[in-house]
Amino acid sequence: MAPRSVEEKAMEAATSRNPLTSSGSAAPYGIQVVENCVDCGARQKTLFCRMSAETMREMNMIRQTALYPQGAVLFVEGETPRGLFILCSGEAKLTAGSQQGESIILRLAESGELLGLSSLIAGSPYAATAETLTPAQVAFIPARKFQRFLRSHPDVALRVAEHLSMELHKSWEQARLLALAPSTRSKLAQLLLEWAAEHGTVDEEGVAVPFHMTHEEIGRIIGASRETVSRLLSDFRRRRLIRVKGGLVHLVPEELRAAAL
Repeated sequence: MAPRSVEEKAMEAATSRNPLTSSGSAAPYGIQVVENCVDCGARQKTLFCRMSAETMREMNMIRQTALYPQGAVLFVEGETPRGLFILCSGEAKLTAGSQQGESIILRLAESGELLGLSSLIAGSPYAATAETLTPAQVAFIPARKFQRFLRSHPDVALRVAEHLSMELHKSWEQARLLALAPSTRSKLAQLLLEWAAEHGTVDEEGVAVPFHMTHEEIGRIIGASRETVSRLLSDFRRRRLIRVKGGLVHLVPEELRAAAL
């Protein structure tokens, strides 16, 4: 493994995980705790949780909730599903590994997403390992309770179908990124542009994108080494295609798309 330059170390430090903090909350890990599903402010913005208040009250009665630090493993690839995990806040990654010890990040999950849904519905072992990328609040519904809940609520079945469709779409996008991008440079640029479109906020410098991932983790998404990711990010910065400031990466999508693809 090649030694990292001072510039690469500085770049990785600026774009590495940035745990949530909150000076106004006494909850562990600085998480703003969601006490119940009905009063959750993000409920109408998330795919699965856009259900009637009565349905949400019933789901609130069968869920268990816990707070997790960054890096907590929720379930492991090959494990028999115990129930459904709902990411109430924070971010998580889903990874799959090989017998040789290599792994790839299949997708990133954000607040409101379900983890382990397809395996639970199919009755098959988890196809991936789920690990928190940031401190997170996670709700858990045991398998039998969720199955009974699903059978008695058609609106829940509809949300489950929509969520499975979303997972399939993200899998297609990941496959297209890995298979069709002409170079690793292009893969990284497309990944940054995708994050900007999904999670970026517009400011005076373009679009600000939060980074909660290390260079090694980014490499496991696009099929590249940490060294390659560090080198390409440093090159993007030297060419002023991206700017790193305060744990955020700033970019102008049109400039990055034109210069790096």
